[in-house]
Amino acid sequence: MATDVHAELPQSLKDLIENQELHAALEWLETNPPHLIADELARMDAVDAGVAFRLLDKDRALTVFEELEPVDQQQILEGLRDHSFLELVESMAPDDRARMLREAPAKVAKRVLAGLSTHERRMTSALLGYPEGSAGRYMTPEVVALAQDLTVQQALETVRSKGPHAETVYTLPVVDRGRRLTGIVELRELVLSAPDAMVSDLVVTEPAFAYAGDPAEQASRLMRETNDLNLPVVDSERRLVGLLTIDDAVEVIEAADTEDMARQSGASPWSGHYMATGVWRLARYRALWLSLLLVAATLTVSVTQLFEGTLEEVAALAMFIPMLIGAGGNAGAQAATACVRALAVGEVRGSDLFKVIWREARVGLVLGSLLAVLGLVVGTLFVNAKVAVVVAITLVLICAWAATIGGTMPLLAKRLRIDPAVVSAPMVTTLVDATGLVIYFLTAKAVMGV
Repeated sequence: MATDVHAELPQSLKDLIENQELHAALEWLETNPPHLIADELARMDAVDAGVAFRLLDKDRALTVFEELEPVDQQQILEGLRDHSFLELVESMAPDDRARMLREAPAKVAKRVLAGLSTHERRMTSALLGYPEGSAGRYMTPEVVALAQDLTVQQALETVRSKGPHAETVYTLPVVDRGRRLTGIVELRELVLSAPDAMVSDLVVTEPAFAYAGDPAEQASRLMRETNDLNLPVVDSERRLVGLLTIDDAVEVIEAADTEDMARQSGASPWSGHYMATGVWRLARYRALWLSLLLVAATLTVSVTQLFEGTLEEVAALAMFIPMLIGAGGNAGAQAATACVRALAVGEVRGSDLFKVIWREARVGLVLGSLLAVLGLVVGTLFVNAKVAVVVAITLVLICAWAATIGGTMPLLAKRLRIDPAVVSAPMVTTLVDATGLVIYFLTAKAVMGV
């Protein structure tokens, strides 16, 4: 007997809410982890997401809320009544609250700050006072700090008394009387040490740390390099002001990589869940770059028009234009992508400009030589030996040129304090298309005398 396959598929939370099956929706919420619930809420419109969120109990609601992106958090908050609204924002971690307010409309931000207790408002305002995108904006100020003259037993008593109010206790900064950072000690070391041992004997005296004004992405990548779960954050006088935790560091890196990917693909970065974003909004984020690239592509038309006489004399040259500009564009895009990534993870610095030029030029020559062999064969099969030689020589030159341009432009952008990802692969490709045609026609003139 035939069965309905679709009927056997489990319904999503969105479907349950839209069909007003609230009992089934409540059961779905109780049996799924917070991160999956947050993903489902992000896919829903404001009204349905609000209905689903209000089905959660208080503790679970906070956990799910902190899993959401700031834009989705604002959507939930706008649908809550005053009592639920105040209870939720008061319970949030200060760094999560500050991150949400950074992107919130003024009306929502004012409502949130007005509803906070004096202590929570002071912590949130302090975080918002740090520069946009800085480590200070992402750190948690709720930290258990230890004095260096404590015994292990005294240190553990401090952790027990202050730990419930801190976001994390796995990494414990050690400070002097002026609250200046002198080292860190891991909770594991305290638990495994004798009660009468001194904290000063266990402390790591030269820990990795970040200044509050440092870029959050830089601090987060430092954590990845040092394999730290938490990174102390200090002010200009090296006084401890907070900790950057691993969950926030992962979010910072993810956001930075997402932005780089958007710019490298020729689109403006945007926030929010892809499935919940309207078609017109997605198109708007892509339209500007496509328009700019279209204008830039007129260079290719101008070059073709300039060498129109050459094309009329040897029409066979036109056959290989798509192949040549495609090879050059791809070689340039590969180099640009590799260089942007190397800059992001700290493998390349701005001072390495000439090393990168020399390196990419050689890589391009190798790639061009490999492709030239194929080009020589293809050119000989389809036209004649002379055109094949022109194609082969052009492939060598255009690949070397494209790889050099692709590897150089992100470093030049870095020196000019422009986001290297803005020098995206489509922009490099468009530039290489036009200059590649110049190389092609000049090579044809030199080899064939046309």
